[in-house]
Amino acid sequence: MPVPYYGASSDFSRTELLIAMAKLSLHNVFYNFYIRVLTWRRGILVGSDELGNQYYRAAKPGQWGREPRWVLYANEDEASMVPAEWHGWLHHRIAEPPTVVAPVHRAWQKPHIPNKTGTEAAYRPPGHTLEGGHRARATGDYQAWTPS
Repeated sequence: MPVPYYGASSDFSRTELLIAMAKLSLHNVFYNFYIRVLTWRRGILVGSDELGNQYYRAAKPGQWGREPRWVLYANEDEASMVPAEWHGWLHHRIAEPPTVVAPVHRAWQKPHIPNKTGTEAAYRPPGHTLEGGHRARATGDYQAWTPS
């Protein structure tokens, strides 16, 4: 039985939808518990960032000789919540974490902000429907295409 998603137009009843959502939630709870236990047993805390995310490395190298590195997010699991210096360490771009070797901050660098897409703080251009839907008229240099 395929798992329906909320708002889907399908033949599933409301009860079947609620049961499927409960199964997904239960799966997420067990998966998160598994990750926490794995981290507790095999992970070494390397540091944390200003957003509260905690970064770990494995006690032993992985199957290809590289040490596994991972992050436990403080809030929602969102990849854009990882600052650039920690992203470089997670992806083996730098050998030492930012807690050991301080990252170089340039004058032109802006502070890290998470992705705002899908939130109230997301950018919406002037003609967007959520911004009133009224757009400035096209200027004189625009000519509409008409098929011949």
